[in-house]
Amino acid sequence: MNPSLRILLTLEYEGTRYAGWQRQLNGPSVQEEVEKALEKTLERHVTLTGASRTDAGVHALGQRAHFDTGSRIPPAKWPFVLNTLLPRDISAVAAREVPETLHARFSALGKRYSYRILNRPQPSAILRDFSAFVPLPLDDERMARALPALLGRHDFAAFAAAGHSAKTTVRTIQKAEFTREGKELRLVIEGDAFLYNMVRIIAGTLIAIGLGRLDEDAFQRGIDTGDRLALGPTAPACGLTLEKVWYPGE
Repeated sequence: MNPSLRILLTLEYEGTRYAGWQRQLNGPSVQEEVEKALEKTLERHVTLTGASRTDAGVHALGQRAHFDTGSRIPPAKWPFVLNTLLPRDISAVAAREVPETLHARFSALGKRYSYRILNRPQPSAILRDFSAFVPLPLDDERMARALPALLGRHDFAAFAAAGHSAKTTVRTIQKAEFTREGKELRLVIEGDAFLYNMVRIIAGTLIAIGLGRLDEDAFQRGIDTGDRLALGPTAPACGLTLEKVWYPGE
């Protein structure tokens, strides 16, 4: 048998019909679909470890996941193999060999998420599964003034959904900005790690600030007090995309 190699995959998926990344009992998951494709290829059970446990309805352009194999398939060929077996809403876009010490989740240095908002009076038939719909006008200037409070290293306890299992709620945010193109807004957040529902809570709070329902200092008050009630609602999952996960040397 060949020595075992650790393969790191980059995966893209539309999360609409999945119950999230992680294998679970209440519906199909992305992890389950990729593991099934691996098992068909290798004719044995394979455990796939993902960088981010995205929720039901959340999308990904750059999810990362590793598995170990003694197969003779060259690392770069794995996307071609898997994409013949995966459903159309999941695609393996890259693969490479990595040291066995690299762990898709625990070795990640940072992640980038984007959140898409459609801001117009009527909903979209095309974008309904890829953006949050906000029919009322948003104040871009208020939103832009609010975002810098997120930057830096803070205790983001107020930004975690109930039931999270994180050992610490301290996180570092390196980037928080949004752009508008016509009726579409795109929020981009980069950080070393994120709490459960953290980006969706940030997006929901930003929308509430743009609507004038929260003050511009809502993010700062959430950080200072640790009070979830200082922030806005959790924005819908459909607007969220995991864009990138990076590791040492990348």
